[in-house]
Amino acid sequence: MDASSRIEAGLNMAFTRTHAPPAPPLLAAAMRHAVFPRGARVRPRLCLSVAAACGDDHPEVSDAAACALELLHCASLVHDDLPCFDDAAIRRGKPSVHAAYGAPLAVLAGDALIVLSFQLLAWSTLHVPARLGPLVLTIAQAVGMPNGIAAGQAWESEPKPDLAVYQRAKTGALFSAATIAGAAAAGADPQPWRALGELLGEAYQVADDLLDAVANPDECGKPVGQDAALNRPSAVRAYGINGALDLLESLAASAAASIPDCAGATPLRALIAQEAKRLVPKSLSRAAA
Repeated sequence: MDASSRIEAGLNMAFTRTHAPPAPPLLAAAMRHAVFPRGARVRPRLCLSVAAACGDDHPEVSDAAACALELLHCASLVHDDLPCFDDAAIRRGKPSVHAAYGAPLAVLAGDALIVLSFQLLAWSTLHVPARLGPLVLTIAQAVGMPNGIAAGQAWESEPKPDLAVYQRAKTGALFSAATIAGAAAAGADPQPWRALGELLGEAYQVADDLLDAVANPDECGKPVGQDAALNRPSAVRAYGINGALDLLESLAASAAASIPDCAGATPLRALIAQEAKRLVPKSLSRAAA
């Protein structure tokens, strides 16, 4: 089974285990709405790629880690779209969760997805309990304080946020968790993989800033122009379009160079090159060529 099939099967299994009666049907539907149909699934694919490069001796554990990361990412999008933050009506080309189900159920759906991610880790490690602690710690740090995605969201409310600190928390944290968790799920030393996640996280945030500045809603499946409208820190606002493109290219090259020597290094570099091309808005022909 390829990585994408493993991720979708794992996510569907998670919902099968938690959405049976007497689960509230509207909350169950709101949670599914947040996760399906699929987005790019970049973070879980990265997690599985690192696990494969490290041997992946317990695929059920790496599958759970990958799916937990995706659930957390989806939860962050649900909360990010709420009226108290971006008030976004569209996500992935369809109504956002609060637009479809209302703000109360959207808050609960995001919260329940966070909890479900940790349930997955617990279920998957019953036969290899030594791997549970490192995985829980890695993923919890990527979500909470002081450097996780909750902290990243909070920096938007600070009067003078540091752009690098903000981006590392809001986007980079889950990418670092993806590479570290992939290695930890396979029982390997995770530290050599940290730099790859950090660099990719920075690259994805820069790409998101570019999309927000120049793309149209149909291209990225969500409202654009939010950074300027909400006075949020942005690589485009800090460096301009060309400067942000240069930064994106540099970060992608550095990420590929940071991959530790391993049997899976070549496919990982190919994955990074493919994603780097996909990230650039279609209207910016310089990097698309």
